[in-house]
Amino acid sequence: MSKVIDGKKISGEIKEELKGKIKKLKEEGRVPGLAVVLVGDNPASATYVKMKDKTATELGIHSVKKNVEADITQDELLDIIDNLNNDDKIDGILVQLPLPDHIDEHEIIEAVHPGKDVDGFHPVNTGRLFSGQQDKLRFDPCTPLGIIELIERSGYDIEGKDAVVLGRSNIVGKPVAHLLIEKNATITICHSRTRNLPEKAASADILVAAVGRPEFVTGDMVKEGACVIDVGINRVDGELVGDVDYEAASQKAGAITPVPGGVGPMTIAMLMSNTVKAREHHGV
Repeated sequence: MSKVIDGKKISGEIKEELKGKIKKLKEEGRVPGLAVVLVGDNPASATYVKMKDKTATELGIHSVKKNVEADITQDELLDIIDNLNNDDKIDGILVQLPLPDHIDEHEIIEAVHPGKDVDGFHPVNTGRLFSGQQDKLRFDPCTPLGIIELIERSGYDIEGKDAVVLGRSNIVGKPVAHLLIEKNATITICHSRTRNLPEKAASADILVAAVGRPEFVTGDMVKEGACVIDVGINRVDGELVGDVDYEAASQKAGAITPVPGGVGPMTIAMLMSNTVKAREHHGV
């Protein structure tokens, strides 16, 4: 059986480290501030926002929630973002996605100041990631960041490894591929049009599954001793399952993340980490 990569444990370690940084920032004059904007009452989004607010409060981060009606106009939403951009007590701004159909998601993301874009979706931040600018302030998307932390903190060396990413989304697939490249892995990105996908997956030392299809990755798609990161969260018959057939894959993988309890807790931990980073940059 493979080693289980415990996302709850690792995210807890990161949050403990952040508490020390937040305490120091408070002594220097001000704790980090995070504002989350929730449009409408999508149950999944509301639950996620509640978890973010709870974690921020536990860590000592100044947390602001902006819950607005689903029929808010785009201009009204842009005004809220503009006010948060100009609020000196707010270091990080997150607009919870998805947004209602009448709102232009791209325009909203671009309205957030890049220096407060703790979700890592602004074109300035994605551009700095994709062009490998490590010497400038940059916020990377939280789930991909969490994946890198999971791999490294579980004792797995990324450098020189063959990594296969299943999925090409802007939220996970593309950014995690670039973060792996920065760690000197060799990358293959697979998607719905990829030929011989099972064979490509089975060649991976590091396999990241982010396709949104329950138990898509079967045991024969996993290389012996591979590190398998399951990003999927799918509800099947009332239960949460990942994109990986956990039972089959764990017979071959050297290390594997469970669902739930793997990647999920890391996303919020890295959001808090980005918020602290933003506060450190902004100063008092």
